Amino acid sequence: MRKFSFGVILALLVVCSAGALQAQDVVYPTAIFPFQERGADVKGLGTQVSDLLFASLVADPSMYLVDREDMAKILQEQELSVSGLVNPTEAVQVGQLTGAKLIVTGSVIQAGDKLVLVAKVIGAETSRVAGASIKGKVDQDIDELVESLAAEIVKEIGENSEQLVPKVVPKSDRIATLKEKLGEATRPVVSVSIDERHVGRATIDPAAETEMTLILQELGFEVVDAKAGAKDAAAIKIVGEGFSEFSARAGSLAPVKARVEIKAIDAKTGTIIAIDRQTSVVVDINEQIAGKSALQLAAATIAERMIPKLVKSSDAKAGK
Repeated sequence: MRKFSFGVILALLVVCSAGALQAQDVVYPTAIFPFQERGADVKGLGTQVSDLLFASLVADPSMYLVDREDMAKILQEQELSVSGLVNPTEAVQVGQLTGAKLIVTGSVIQAGDKLVLVAKVIGAETSRVAGASIKGKVDQDIDELVESLAAEIVKEIGENSEQLVPKVVPKSDRIATLKEKLGEATRPVVSVSIDERHVGRATIDPAAETEMTLILQELGFEVVDAKAGAKDAAAIKIVGEGFSEFSARAGSLAPVKARVEIKAIDAKTGTIIAIDRQTSVVVDINEQIAGKSALQLAAATIAERMIPKLVKSSDAKAGK
């Protein structure tokens, strides 16, 4: 009987899962925010509409919704106001904190005896906006109106996803962009140590740490092994932690959310050079693969923002 290594088996799983996903619609992590109220007889309807909308969309297999309690907790921890985070210019920050690619918010408007529900679908990375609206009567069953609005939102996302959500950036393009940004600047010696875990399961190997290390090496940094006792040779220590967590299945798909927090520290002075965090959501048919992919994506996104700061700090220290 022919034997296969773990690496080969994992590679086959990736290929199989990718093929299965290509046959299905892409699922975009979406956060729903409270709707504003405009009119004397719509008091309390804003929250009710957003609650009913969540209930309608969460049952749709083409949608993956960010947990509302989790989202509220994250925003509260960061001292961010929900009402102040629904405009396009601030949508990027919401995406970084919650992993959402899309944000849905809107208004409940009374115009005489008419009731209008207006929804905005905002791209958390592009800040682009798509809209949907439903008209009814003030005394009409709000459940019916929200069901219709939910259908319009799903339709808008399907038709405008390419404009709302940026295409996935290949790793080679990400590296090329960073190389151009860094230019000929001196690359300090660094060490990387990112602890991680997948909630409920043991971690086989550190995906976030590996991704950060690979990107640094591709950019010409000398990376020493902190766990092998070589961290004293590093001018900058990159440390952090990450975790991934499985959410409820959406049909045959397994959505997994990962959060990575990283800080870069001057090894001699202990000064924090940079600190960053990123939440990413990946949907796959395999939970373990989705978890690793989400951690890798979060680490790569942080690396893109953090690495230029390391070079800038090193140059400033050298008086360049």
